[in-house]
Amino acid sequence: MKQIDVCLTPDLLQLHKIENTIVVVADVFRATSCMVTAFAYGVNSIIPVATVEECRQWQERGYLAAAERNARKVEGFELDNSPFTYMDEQIRGADVAMTTTNGTLAITKSRGAVKVLVGSFLNLDAIARFLHSERYDVLVLCAGWKGRVNLEDTLFAGALVDRLKDNYAMAEDSAIMAWRLYVQGKDNLTSYLANSSHIRRLQRLGIQKDIPYCLQHDLYDVVPVLRGNSLVSMTV
Repeated sequence: MKQIDVCLTPDLLQLHKIENTIVVVADVFRATSCMVTAFAYGVNSIIPVATVEECRQWQERGYLAAAERNARKVEGFELDNSPFTYMDEQIRGADVAMTTTNGTLAITKSRGAVKVLVGSFLNLDAIARFLHSERYDVLVLCAGWKGRVNLEDTLFAGALVDRLKDNYAMAEDSAIMAWRLYVQGKDNLTSYLANSSHIRRLQRLGIQKDIPYCLQHDLYDVVPVLRGNSLVSMTV
């Protein structure tokens, strides 16, 4: 039977073998939610990069550029890290370069996997349906916050485990833990996350409207997948 496992932070990724595995990267607040929204609104491709300097180099080549650090837009870039920014005609057909504090770093660390997918609650069902037809094991990589575990990405991992548990065995305790947390909180994720660190961080910055949006389930039938250096979208 295929297995699903959860890596709670990229700092633990070296403990997992990803060569024969599909990695699903989740940065719910907000990088992967932005990426899913961008593809749903017609972006052509997204190049995830680890550093602001790399992102600026792509910007100089004519790409739209999105840069975020510590939940704030980096000065000199066109786009930020709010999914509402990507509900705009300017991104339709565009190629975007993006760097964020946690999410894009997690993606770049996953390049050795069979496939790297971008997951969020917004495309949870699409990701689950895609994985049902795949023959590889799955690792959900939670982007976390600067190497630390966070609750929202762990809850996404648990939600995906919940969708796949009839076809995938839970490999390790982290998958069981994530699943049990999700089952406990799924009826009201906003309330369940109310005191979490990143919710408090976003609220201090006045970014409350992104929170309920990013926690919506199954809005979009898109599956961003890494091909070469770029994320492109598959429709399922």
